[in-house]
Amino acid sequence: MQRLVLVSLAAVAATFAAPTVLAGQGASSATAPARIALINSQEILRNTPGYVVAESTYRKELQASQTEYQKLQAQLDSAVQVFDQQSIALSPAARQAKQKDLQAMQQRVEQRSTELQERLRQREEDLLGPLRTRITSVIQGIRAEMNYSVILDIDAGGGIVAASDPALNITARVLQRLRQAQ
Repeated sequence: MQRLVLVSLAAVAATFAAPTVLAGQGASSATAPARIALINSQEILRNTPGYVVAESTYRKELQASQTEYQKLQAQLDSAVQVFDQQSIALSPAARQAKQKDLQAMQQRVEQRSTELQERLRQREEDLLGPLRTRITSVIQGIRAEMNYSVILDIDAGGGIVAASDPALNITARVLQRLRQAQ
């Protein structure tokens, strides 16, 4: 698998670095090799102005959601425990009615859990979306300014880049621009 990734990366790099023949011109008119740079997206995000406040807000809301879910789950667990203790003394009809009540309660807990998760996803996007947009804009600006063909994220997907020249890493430049743009 690792060999496949390296072969794929080599093919991509060769594609970018391969000379391009312009229409109507001879084969000797080739473009310069591709310029490649690297970033560490997680480091950039963690050090972007406003991230600490956004993360703190999100963590508080996450904790509140977890507390609410745990309370609902504890209520359900308690109701199941009471049912288990009383089920022997209940008539079949009463037992069936209690089981339906417990199933309905479980569905409400699951529905509320789904609502809380969706609210948290939306809240994360509300808090971090503007930061990500600003980061992308800065990266695109640096890419255009420095004439980079490709900027790879060394933090993406478990890391595709096995080793690189530290001079290719422009994370510090991106962070500097983000701080200046504040």
